[in-house]
Amino acid sequence: MNERDISEAILLEVIDFGEARYKDATHLWAFKEFPERHDNLLCAVLVLEDCVVVKTVMHHFTVL
Repeated sequence: MNERDISEAILLEVIDFGEARYKDATHLWAFKEFPERHDNLLCAVLVLEDCVVVKTVMHHFTVL
């Protein structure tokens, strides 16, 4: 997150208000565009089990 200049507040906004694409019942990508940033979509890869686990955070994300 530090390397990509993504704060905890931005990460929570991606998770809470971003769009979601599910891989299966427990794995998904949450992504959101921030117009003030110039690195495309920000994305969090999540695992839903007993709690939400953030596996990684990406920038320059592309939706296929």
